[in-house]
Amino acid sequence: MRESYDFTNSVPNPYAKRMKQQITIRIDQDTVDYFKGMAEDKGIPYQSLINLYLRDCAITHKQLDLTWS
Repeated sequence: MRESYDFTNSVPNPYAKRMKQQITIRIDQDTVDYFKGMAEDKGIPYQSLINLYLRDCAITHKQLDLTWS
């Protein structure tokens, strides 16, 4: 390894904004089971499926309706 490196000509990572962030979220077991089953049918990891669903909600600006019957 070198003692020092020259980064004067470096460029920012163009994909840095698209990187995923690891978080902790509490989801009830029935919901996890639902997404695991759907993900198994589609052949993708369930966490990716949850991410796709949440991204779709954000892009389409879906609003939650909290009216109880």
